[in-house]
Amino acid sequence: MRVTRHLSVSIVTTALALSLAACGSSGAAQNVGAKNTAKGGGSSSSAEHTDDISVGVKPDAKAVKLLPATVKARGTISVAMDLTSPPTTFMASDNKTPIGFNPDMARLIAAKLGLKLQFNNIKFDTIITGLEAGRYDFTASTMGATKDRLKVLDMVDYFKAGTGVSVPYGNPQSLRTHTLCGHRVGVQSGSTAELQWLPQLSRQDCTSKGKAAIEAVSLPSVNDALTQLVSKRIDAVMYDFTGLRWAATQQPKTFDVLKPLVATKTVTVALKKDSPLTPAVQAAIQSIIDSPKYADALGRWGFQDLGIKTAAMAVPQD
Repeated sequence: MRVTRHLSVSIVTTALALSLAACGSSGAAQNVGAKNTAKGGGSSSSAEHTDDISVGVKPDAKAVKLLPATVKARGTISVAMDLTSPPTTFMASDNKTPIGFNPDMARLIAAKLGLKLQFNNIKFDTIITGLEAGRYDFTASTMGATKDRLKVLDMVDYFKAGTGVSVPYGNPQSLRTHTLCGHRVGVQSGSTAELQWLPQLSRQDCTSKGKAAIEAVSLPSVNDALTQLVSKRIDAVMYDFTGLRWAATQQPKTFDVLKPLVATKTVTVALKKDSPLTPAVQAAIQSIIDSPKYADALGRWGFQDLGIKTAAMAVPQD
């Protein structure tokens, strides 16, 4: 019995690694121009949306006018992403092409600014320090605005997202969003699930009522968390709802996503605090929102109901 159980866990975790994790090294920088596309077969490429959504998009004159002269002269803009989080931010099966809603938006931002795009694939919890150090120009990584982040970052709204909880298929422990007290819950290191929503839920539902706190288990990626969930080392995973729904779709009868969601939020494109690029990037995002390409980008990844109308400077959502 023990051998059979370990074999089944191994098979499922291998499938997760193939369908959920980024295929490339998370620390490697990847120089991918705004017009780079995969060379895979037609049906596979179409299913993965490896085609470049920014092809044919013309620069927005108002946004270009706001570009710093130094950026305009170099002709490139760099984005930092952790390419391990489908369907928002991940790597295609060719192991070369960043895909998902966030890479689509990054390509559109670069196109609206008339610049070439450089992708940098790095760990999520190192993105902010990289922006502060000037190693990257911006990030589009489904990052929520918090008071602490807004102290060091400029943050511009670009779509809505939510935080949810996944449990093993069939929910054998009969868990609910508000009954996680005393349970081990996996979160991505540096995410708002780890920094904000899980502690808040633990206070409201557990410790304030004399119950055991929710135990946060910080892990590098959602794939690591879901793998631990399958192997029963944790009881649940708290993460962006879009990613959890994607995982449940890709691995039928493996996960259930609990309702209601923990929280809904507007998420942001982020730059270094007081970056001279911020006005141009904000104008580029608004130009995208006002164009048909925004609905196209949302629709490609099943986010039709998550769009916004204004690329506003973010306010804290603590």
